[in-house]
Amino acid sequence: MVSYVNALLYGVGGIVVAGMALLVAFQERLVYVPVLPGLTKSYPITPARLRLLYEDVWLRSSDGTKLHAWFIKLFPDSRGPTILFFQENAGNIAHRLEMVRIMIQKLQCNVFMLSYRGYGASDGYPSQHGITQDAQAALDHLMERTDIDTSQIVVFGRSLGGAVGAVLTKNNPEKVAALILENTFTSILDMAGVLLPFLKWFIGGKTGNGPKILNFVVRSPWSTIDVIGQVKQPILFISGLQDEMVPPIHMKMLYAKAAAHNRQCSFVEFPTGMHMDTWLTGGDHYWRRVQQFMEQHASGKIRDESNSRNDDTDASKKVAVE
Repeated sequence: MVSYVNALLYGVGGIVVAGMALLVAFQERLVYVPVLPGLTKSYPITPARLRLLYEDVWLRSSDGTKLHAWFIKLFPDSRGPTILFFQENAGNIAHRLEMVRIMIQKLQCNVFMLSYRGYGASDGYPSQHGITQDAQAALDHLMERTDIDTSQIVVFGRSLGGAVGAVLTKNNPEKVAALILENTFTSILDMAGVLLPFLKWFIGGKTGNGPKILNFVVRSPWSTIDVIGQVKQPILFISGLQDEMVPPIHMKMLYAKAAAHNRQCSFVEFPTGMHMDTWLTGGDHYWRRVQQFMEQHASGKIRDESNSRNDDTDASKKVAVE
């Protein structure tokens, strides 16, 4: 009996050690994937291929890292809303150009696409701290421009980009008019057990169970569930119910956390939407919902918190199914 217990303890200990070693050695490769298998780090196409009006923008993050971005305009003197778009964790901004082309057409907006450090033509290596600095550099650049209406900047993030966008929006209540999150996770700690199921016993966020004894080795926790409740601006949550990467329950939990403190939250579900194609399978319904949200909350000025309380109704917190 004693030998059996010892063997069991050794086995559990081995799993813990193996899990820790795996996280320490490869966690950034799991969270950040700048280069898709079989492809190169460079952009396969540019906005010019899609006949989009754009400029190459080069920025410096606060730590000096050189960053690249595309600023795509609806037309040269467009003064409408500007979307600051943050992509998912894999590939680069060129892989999102078809979606952005339709976004510009449907929403009649400008779009600023940032390459995180280590992605595309940007220098450096990705990390949570570094990408948070990069996002701030992108917003600061937009605020300094004289060719756009800086009161109509809307942050739009999908998956990892939603985590990035939530932090940026929280940190800049006077600069960001509204936030849109699509298929975003509660935290990387919660996602660890989804990507590597055996780790769910040792890693987890506030929403998870287990001893969480390996949480301390996670260098990019991206705890969106902690951030979202501090966002004061209007938020639109877009959830694809067939998401094969991030369990849709994550989006519902984020919405519940935000709506408990923020009366300007809306949630919309798309039954056939997967992780990357909710915008496509949602069709006109998808873009109509985004357009309605932007018309309500990015119409030329950022409303102060007191006005928002007076203007909002319980209907703004309903769950819609498209």
